Amino acid sequence: MDLTLTPQQREVVDLAHRLAIERFAPRAEKYDREASFPHDDFNDLREARLLALCVPAAYGGLGAGFETYCLVAEQIARGNASTALMYNMHCTTLLMMGEIADQMVLAADVRALHERRRARVFREVVRQGVVYGQPHSEPVELGQADQLKVGGRRFGTRAERVEGGYVVNGRKFFVSLAGAADYYATPALLLADGPWIARTLYLAVPRDAPGVEFQGEWDPMGMRATVSRDMVLTDVFVPEEASLLPPGGFGALYDTFPHGAIAFSATFLGLMQAAYDFTLVYLTGRVPGSPGRQTEAPAKGYAVAQMLFTLEAARALFYRSISECRLDPGQEVEQRARAAHVTIQRGVVEVTTEAIRVCGGRALLKRHPLERYARDARAAALMRPWTQDIATQQAWEAELGIGPAARTGAGPS
Repeated sequence: MDLTLTPQQREVVDLAHRLAIERFAPRAEKYDREASFPHDDFNDLREARLLALCVPAAYGGLGAGFETYCLVAEQIARGNASTALMYNMHCTTLLMMGEIADQMVLAADVRALHERRRARVFREVVRQGVVYGQPHSEPVELGQADQLKVGGRRFGTRAERVEGGYVVNGRKFFVSLAGAADYYATPALLLADGPWIARTLYLAVPRDAPGVEFQGEWDPMGMRATVSRDMVLTDVFVPEEASLLPPGGFGALYDTFPHGAIAFSATFLGLMQAAYDFTLVYLTGRVPGSPGRQTEAPAKGYAVAQMLFTLEAARALFYRSISECRLDPGQEVEQRARAAHVTIQRGVVEVTTEAIRVCGGRALLKRHPLERYARDARAAALMRPWTQDIATQQAWEAELGIGPAARTGAGPS
């Protein structure tokens, strides 16, 4: 099994690493303290053409797929995990329209229509550097329990068909890039008869569209620079041409594309690496004010080795999983995706917490990044659709052949 990066992957990974270390990391403390959006980070991503990373080359983008996106996001997180998490929202929107939609079975006329619509989106990203948010989460009291088996009731947001498009009403929460993205890739359920999956829509809602409002305070423990406030949609008109996927496409992806749920893991893998890297430079006296090597070095050295083992085991499993990314991959591959995701959810908390213990009391000072890393790490287990609890339950249900996660007759892929 060859996990060596291609020359094209190495080029964009190295670029992302330089931006993260030289530009994003020095700013991260300020954005975290203020709970403010990292505009400078996104300007750098735009200038480096990394906003067009997942736009197909035929449209002027860099033509990267899901695997390469994960490798780049991992590096961005080493500078600022909040920036990487928001970059995920943007890139996965483009991947859903591009690489993933290309694998879907669509009628010829439907594919031609989607091709025309996505061409406009891709051109805007390449030429204007527009940014997409992804307001997927909704309060659990909205929607119906039998729609998406992802641990919450979805599609409380409704779309009514009118001349030329849709009128959309709903409320989203934890909307990263609130007020900062140009468009929001918004799932909604069409008010009509028929199966709910066929009625799922995925619409590009402009930030400044009449009826769009961002509400609430934002003062969380971690991932503070994501600025994930509520988004309220009140009689928002969205033209039909703003459909990012064909009708039914969004709902179908939840049944056939499990790797979409582990895209967040790239951020937390990069966060693990950042905590490990800082621990090394701190313990070796390369951080101003750090005590350097002390008499307890053997005990600390053992802990460093354990951190390394946790990090590398998580990375190996995650890289294996993203290399298998495809639609409807079969139970074995889907289970490995869950295993990779949960391994990182656990590992990032372990590594960031252990980094503070190993470095000692001064590591709690806000002039050092470890306390921010530990706060950001706590978000990993909580992010839908595969929170740690949901992914774990689905894993054992699938293995035992019970519940909605079981696949009838599924065997090794």
